[in-house]
Amino acid sequence: MSDIEPYESLSEDWQRALAVVAHPDDLEFGSAAAVARWTGQGKEIVYCLVTSGEAGIDGLAPDETKVLREAEQRASAGVVGVSEVEFLGLPDGILEYGVALRREIAAVVRRHRPDIVITNNFRDTWDGADALNQADHIATGRATLDAVRDAGNRWIFPEQGLEPWNKVRQVWAAGSPAGRHAVDITGTFDRGLQSLEAHEAYLRGLGEGAFDPEEFLEGIGRASGTRLGTRYAAPFEVFTINLF
Repeated sequence: MSDIEPYESLSEDWQRALAVVAHPDDLEFGSAAAVARWTGQGKEIVYCLVTSGEAGIDGLAPDETKVLREAEQRASAGVVGVSEVEFLGLPDGILEYGVALRREIAAVVRRHRPDIVITNNFRDTWDGADALNQADHIATGRATLDAVRDAGNRWIFPEQGLEPWNKVRQVWAAGSPAGRHAVDITGTFDRGLQSLEAHEAYLRGLGEGAFDPEEFLEGIGRASGTRLGTRYAAPFEVFTINLF
């Protein structure tokens, strides 16, 4: 008998979500198929990219990379039914957790007023062992979790001139090794793959034969699907918001 804990299904009784991640492609490495499922249900999802991923292609200067990666992210989002993509323009590779980052993200939450906020894994690793996570992911995820609480308190960042928003139900961290929930992406797996493949320049920059998008997504999707009882699934760590 397997000792792997089964996943619980994510709640889908919500209408509007905001996804806040560090870089173009972060959502596409496993979560875009879930987004496609939800937009197919008529839900509204907005993407917020904290950086433009300008430090992400070794052979291309940051100014050129920025333009390219923003365009690829917009195209990628369109594949899964997301039309609104916002870039905060903070520096790629050197994000720092703190008040400044919380302030930026709280403003986004207040503007878009979501029911659910999605962010990237901010645990130290991807596997709960030794597959080290990246610093920007950790800073963004932690700041997003706190910024959701900040956004609901009218006395925090009042200079923004935005109405507080305290109705975010949960924050979901995609791909977390501590996740205990998942969503069935069997019917939208192909769209998730196409969404990742839309990051053509970035994937090409990894080097010829260095990465197979379909093999990668199938690997994580099947492993998660086994725990959910489906062919493919996307895993998330769920945090319920308490404002005080």
